[in-house]
Amino acid sequence: MTVATLLKPTHAVEGQFAAYNAQDLAAFCSFYGDDAVLGGFNDEPHTRGLAAIRARHEALFAEFPQNKAVLLHRLVVGNTVIDHERVFRSPDAEPFEVAAIYTLAGGKIARVDFVK
Repeated sequence: MTVATLLKPTHAVEGQFAAYNAQDLAAFCSFYGDDAVLGGFNDEPHTRGLAAIRARHEALFAEFPQNKAVLLHRLVVGNTVIDHERVFRSPDAEPFEVAAIYTLAGGKIARVDFVK
């Protein structure tokens, strides 16, 4: 992998997306900056820092062991990546759609805003 590939904003987003679907918590967290935040679109962040992101996803993966997301569309503008996803919590659950707006800094995910 080249340095240019590592600095592409899609690298971190693609990596965390694959790790999310594999429920690989360590790999998932490796794509986030230490001070990353998660929040609802136009809301204050509800999850601050890598430790809180790790705890949130550890609980999510435990509660929904068959959780998967399907990428419907991706838009990249500068250091912002917007994914339109369909999420399946379990094979029997009704899927839902979400837009995840990733802001990247230094090759890592610095912020994610969710539109549901």
